[in-house]
Amino acid sequence: MPRWTYTLLLFLLLPLALLKLVWRAFRQPEYLRHVPERFGFYRMPPPSSPILWIHAVSVGETRATAPLVSLLRQRYPQHRILMTHTTPTGRAAGEQLYGDDLLRCYLPYDLPGAMRRFLQHFQPEAGLLMETELWFNLISACEQRRIPLLLVNARLSERSARGYARLGNLVNEGLRKLTAIAAQTEADAQRLRALGAGAVSVTGNLKFDVDPPTAAQAQGEVLRLWLGPDRPVFLAASTRDGEEALVLDAVAAAQVPGMLTVIVPRHPQRFDEVARLLEKRGLAFVRRSALVPAAHASPPMADTVGAATAVVLGDSMGEMFAYYAACDVAFIGGSLLPLGGQNLIEACAMGKPVLIGPHTWNFEAVATGALEAGAALRVEDAHALAARLRELFADEALRERMSGQAAAFSSHHRGASARVVTMIQEVLDSK
Repeated sequence: MPRWTYTLLLFLLLPLALLKLVWRAFRQPEYLRHVPERFGFYRMPPPSSPILWIHAVSVGETRATAPLVSLLRQRYPQHRILMTHTTPTGRAAGEQLYGDDLLRCYLPYDLPGAMRRFLQHFQPEAGLLMETELWFNLISACEQRRIPLLLVNARLSERSARGYARLGNLVNEGLRKLTAIAAQTEADAQRLRALGAGAVSVTGNLKFDVDPPTAAQAQGEVLRLWLGPDRPVFLAASTRDGEEALVLDAVAAAQVPGMLTVIVPRHPQRFDEVARLLEKRGLAFVRRSALVPAAHASPPMADTVGAATAVVLGDSMGEMFAYYAACDVAFIGGSLLPLGGQNLIEACAMGKPVLIGPHTWNFEAVATGALEAGAALRVEDAHALAARLRELFADEALRERMSGQAAAFSSHHRGASARVVTMIQEVLDSK
């Protein structure tokens, strides 16, 4: 596919993209905020300081930037960092992490004029695309302006590689125009090279370098007192559409005495939908947001969640590390259904036994490593999840052993951020 065909398709699909914004706004009104930015029009004045630009699509990518941003600030104190996003949840995560210390906006749709306006307004000295963000008009515009553009923390599953391969020369040319690529694993690097990428290095996964917030352990301890210090606590983290029902089936089948289930949906716009599911099933539940004062009380209030409560709906933002700290066992969502899985590194970093489903291609290397290290167990379906829950909650020694192995696995894979910053410095020094 030539780039002009790709661009024509984008223009033809633009009305659908706008309709999608409106449709999503019914569940998340923030989608209709800052719409001009999606076309390269910005209210903020052009920055007066030199800019280093990082593109992080949504929440996971944004959180993964934390150690990288910290090192870049130390190495380039005279620069401002601009962070662009695609989703409102990613933008909100950036605001929560960095406040006003960073500039932030939406990256425009990959239309030639919009990308030119974006680059003209901010004039970045270099750009970093997190993970697998290949926007071919953007890549071309950066090349024309001689702006170094790096793909960092790059991952590419076999499934995604097959999809990109169908685009032929468009992908080959785009990858060759990137200044450098920092891949998570050798397997990712090989797949990128097979598609035409040139300067590919293996630097590891930035997400292993993300430190839990300083207060996360203390918040988790308070949260655990709120949940009930003597109750078994099972966390279903980052669940996706359709998985909550399967998790509830597994919990019912497991029949672990007194167990409290905490469900934290991946997307905030689904909180009410999951609440309706719990009501439909007749389960006594409480929303985390309804009891925020109790969770932060001093001294903390024990047993705030009554014994009759079966489920806590985690509808708060920015507390995932605290949820992990407060639980005994964590299941990582997006993996029971063919959705590719969500990040299990945070659970490992907090030293928790991890359960994952069969579909983990988004984090295959991490999942495989965690399984080999004894930090995680794989379940094929809800029936197997129920069996593992019975096993883990009946065997404290097994839970403790997996906890230690999870923490060791997380610690062993740190260091990617420093390697990426070294790569960035080499690129900037060679300009």
